[in-house]
Amino acid sequence: MIKTRFAPSPTGYLHIGGVRTALFSWLYARRNGGRFVLRIEDTDRARSTEESVNAILEGMSWLGLDYDEGPFYQTHRLARYQEVIQQLLDSGHAYYCYATKEELDQLREEQKARGEKPRYDGRYRDFIGTPPEGVDPVVRFKNPLEGEVVIDDLVKGRVVIQNSELDDLIIARSDGMPTYNLTVVVDDWDMGITHVIRGDDHLNNTPRQINILKALGAPIPQYAHIPMVLGEDGSRLSKRHGAVSVLQYKEEGYLPEALLNYLVRLGWSHGDQEIFTLDEMIELFSLEAVNNAPSTFNPEKCLWVNQQHIQRSSGAHLARHLAPFMEQRGCDLSRGPELAQVAELLKERSRTLVEMADQAVYFYRDFDQFDEAAAKKYLRPVAEAPLRHLREKLAALESWTAEAIHEVIQATAAELEVGMGKVGMPLRVAITGQGQSPSIDAVAALLGRDKVLARLDRALAFIEARKAGA
Repeated sequence: MIKTRFAPSPTGYLHIGGVRTALFSWLYARRNGGRFVLRIEDTDRARSTEESVNAILEGMSWLGLDYDEGPFYQTHRLARYQEVIQQLLDSGHAYYCYATKEELDQLREEQKARGEKPRYDGRYRDFIGTPPEGVDPVVRFKNPLEGEVVIDDLVKGRVVIQNSELDDLIIARSDGMPTYNLTVVVDDWDMGITHVIRGDDHLNNTPRQINILKALGAPIPQYAHIPMVLGEDGSRLSKRHGAVSVLQYKEEGYLPEALLNYLVRLGWSHGDQEIFTLDEMIELFSLEAVNNAPSTFNPEKCLWVNQQHIQRSSGAHLARHLAPFMEQRGCDLSRGPELAQVAELLKERSRTLVEMADQAVYFYRDFDQFDEAAAKKYLRPVAEAPLRHLREKLAALESWTAEAIHEVIQATAAELEVGMGKVGMPLRVAITGQGQSPSIDAVAALLGRDKVLARLDRALAFIEARKAGA
């Protein structure tokens, strides 16, 4: 069975590049009926925080990237790592290295002076003498001196590394704490990971990890190293390029499936199709279609994809994601129309849920004042007669529907022999407080008779006061 994993370090927020890696791993498992594992690589105790762990878990939950196993924490597996380190020592595949920091610094400077690539020279590789006093040794893996490592990468293609290019890497620090290249190997082995899908910044670690797996007699997973996500200036994506934390996109009103849709298209494609449902992503995704070139993150394109998903979503689906934004704005959703109906009405006019929430406030809360420019233009004394006619007719309306309200607006315009705009625009400002909204008959229908009449009364009082002030 295919088994993939996502293994973030909890040393900061869950960033966009990491989410794309998680998504590709998740899609590959789902596409092939496999299992997806979440692993928290928290052995960097100085930088790992509980806050970051929670951000990872919350981000994965919001995105809907459900995991079949985990989350596993490396700090809970330290005894297992020590067991494997001892196994490598006992089998002669690892050794204690007593080189001090000063020794290694001097070695590095001498190598640089000779124009050589700085690397550990193996001085304790075959050491059998008396260990120097006062030195807490590290444990190094005894990398093969000859031969080569062949990686048949599912994205990069065939990669060949000569063992002579690799030095003996540290697998346990002087305090006994295992290092990344040891823990990741043991975890992938113990958890039965068949496919390691990760960023290509890890490619240089892969031959080292394969050699450790071989020394343990463990199966070698298949590797797929996906290119980096870059900012628009061609550098690695970072905070200066805008929002990079996945939870920031949640706060900015993105739908989770829209963000996943945008990220899947960073380095993967299916013809010219731009918009995908999650089911379509699962059905169509393949590592063979992943591009080997870096991808550029375009915030405007990401926003466009979000807008497309909002427009294609049902009101009920949007309402589930919109509700927290309405509550943030102090709206009591029980004192207004069904939020799904409001979302359905506003979705063609919204790029984000934040924009939608801002537009929806007047359905649930009376506004403090009219938009100044709109009131100046449309709530003038000339609007008094149309608004009084409308109020009278709307109060007497038997069927409170958008169609019936539209007929009232038409009839009022005909009776007063004015254009529809002379009636509809003052009505819009009167009941929404704004100069722009969806179709005003639909808005009035959702607001309900009582709110519409009360707001018309307020607008008429505003006009009266304006006349008196003039």
